[in-house]
Amino acid sequence: MTTRSVLALTALTLACAISPALADGWFEGHGDRWYATHRDIYELENRIALLEADPQMDDGFRAPIIEAARREIRRLQATLAPAYWRWTYPCCYGRRPIHIR
Repeated sequence: MTTRSVLALTALTLACAISPALADGWFEGHGDRWYATHRDIYELENRIALLEADPQMDDGFRAPIIEAARREIRRLQATLAPAYWRWTYPCCYGRRPIHIR
């Protein structure tokens, strides 16, 4: 295969793989601020995990740092919009129970 045909086949494969996701609205995104907030929460949680995992660090030193990071996580989570679900009813909890004789 030539380079041109390999590139065309790769582009066709990517287009076929991405098109259902685009049709479903998967790549609509939440906006730059949403992603930045989630990245900040992730970094704070990692910082807390590293502080809690260090056995040689004094608890009196790391406790205020961990508490401040948890307060910041709660503040950041409060700035996020509530989750949006595409379905309007629960999937299996709305069904009537099945009784077998």
